[in-house]
Amino acid sequence: MSQSRIAAIDVGNDSVKAIFGEMEREFNLPNIMARDTEDRPVIGIEELDQKDPIEGLHIRIHSPALKENNAIYRVGHLAAKASNSTELDPGSSKSQEDQTLVMLFATIALDAVNAFKLNSNQVIDANYTLGTGLPLREVKEGKDAGYRSKLIGSVHQVEFLVTPQHQGKKVNIKFDEAKVYPEGFAAFINLVMDQDLKIINKKLIDKQILIQDIGGLSTDIAVIKNRTVDDDKAQGFNLGVSESLELIREEIFSKHGVELDSRRDVVDIITRKNDRNHIMVKGSRTNVHESTDRILLELAKKQYRLLRNVWQKNSQTEICYFVGGGSNVLKEYLKTLNNNLDGYNIEFFEDEKESIWMMANAYYKLIAEHIKKSGKKEEKKVSQQS
Repeated sequence: MSQSRIAAIDVGNDSVKAIFGEMEREFNLPNIMARDTEDRPVIGIEELDQKDPIEGLHIRIHSPALKENNAIYRVGHLAAKASNSTELDPGSSKSQEDQTLVMLFATIALDAVNAFKLNSNQVIDANYTLGTGLPLREVKEGKDAGYRSKLIGSVHQVEFLVTPQHQGKKVNIKFDEAKVYPEGFAAFINLVMDQDLKIINKKLIDKQILIQDIGGLSTDIAVIKNRTVDDDKAQGFNLGVSESLELIREEIFSKHGVELDSRRDVVDIITRKNDRNHIMVKGSRTNVHESTDRILLELAKKQYRLLRNVWQKNSQTEICYFVGGGSNVLKEYLKTLNNNLDGYNIEFFEDEKESIWMMANAYYKLIAEHIKKSGKKEEKKVSQQS
């Protein structure tokens, strides 16, 4: 049996962030997929292997965990260009969707082709110890156990079809262990612990804090007391940024006739450093801030109301941290609202990468600590026997 490899994966509504091994490899892949056929047309097929595999992920997945088994997909960047691409819809549960698993398996397979040996039949047997997470709302509903059971005890096969460098390879993925963490608690761990699992924020560790995690489809507000999530006070809401991004996308199309490939294109327009809130229309640089500001301010007001309601019920809260990709999109709107209204003690992560990678980093720390503790237990057992 091959040695188990760490995989820490945040299947976010916008993108999948994954960290592998000793943190030597990471991937950030758009959370988009499209059903496809086995032979996709490729211009310059002879040059296929000179391209980056992440740009041309074309796979078949065989797994008992999927509702649609043996289906063929374009995944990530390649899917964004397809007319039938799908992104997760508002109201859907991450733990119940095939798309969550398809993205998880595809990302792991991308790592496995470089981390494990290929046998003579072009097959790779890859063992992983997985750390991942689900929204607080789904964990409170007990969906984490069902999600974990889909992963453990089965072999999940990813076959690369017309994919640069990996065409014809098959990866058999097996999970030796899978830990599914509540996302709010994971964010707290990332705030107080460094990569060596040492406490770095002693001032924060015993405070009562809120963590408002704004995702694509939902928002979770975790109440942290005594270093743990207060399950009774933690709340999940079916309010994320995806619907607003879709509205902006539709409005840009109706007003300017410009069709953007995905919500991620909208995020790029509203967050990039240069030419923010501008698009090209028939070769001319055009400002779309009226649409983006109006729609995002309306969403920010709803998010602020959630903060206010939860803070009022937890009056001894000292600070609220905004995390997640949605917080990055709404940051300036929420800051302005807070300055003009209640003036709560709120904090954002100014480092965009730190905010976006927060969950994946947290899962890595948690699964690494779990392995470390398990290893110590095994050592004790061995020493007792000897």
